[in-house]
Amino acid sequence: MANIKKGDLVQVISGRSQARGGDRGKQGKVIEVLVAENRVVVEGVNFVTKHVRVGQTQRGSKTGGIETHEAPIHVSNVALVDPESKKPTRVGFRNETVTKDGVQKTVRVRYAKKSGKDL
Repeated sequence: MANIKKGDLVQVISGRSQARGGDRGKQGKVIEVLVAENRVVVEGVNFVTKHVRVGQTQRGSKTGGIETHEAPIHVSNVALVDPESKKPTRVGFRNETVTKDGVQKTVRVRYAKKSGKDL
């Protein structure tokens, strides 16, 4: 089961600090999860510039120029944010039984662990 899923709020925990022009400490939603490469695309983090060749659409309008968009970062460089404390936390899994249509089924449920400082 995946620790980080699409739509999760995550925080960048490694890299250059914001004072030095990096993204460490920024929080954002996960836009896309690239499972094969172990990478995630986070909204507002790791912007790159891309030069797009000028072309024309069907209507005749010009396309192209310099675009900026988010690039993927490694999943180990982000941490899930606890919805209560809004701080990065580790992820745990527990088995819970769910009753649906009279049938009991055991499923793994993801939850945010409390850090030692908060206890």
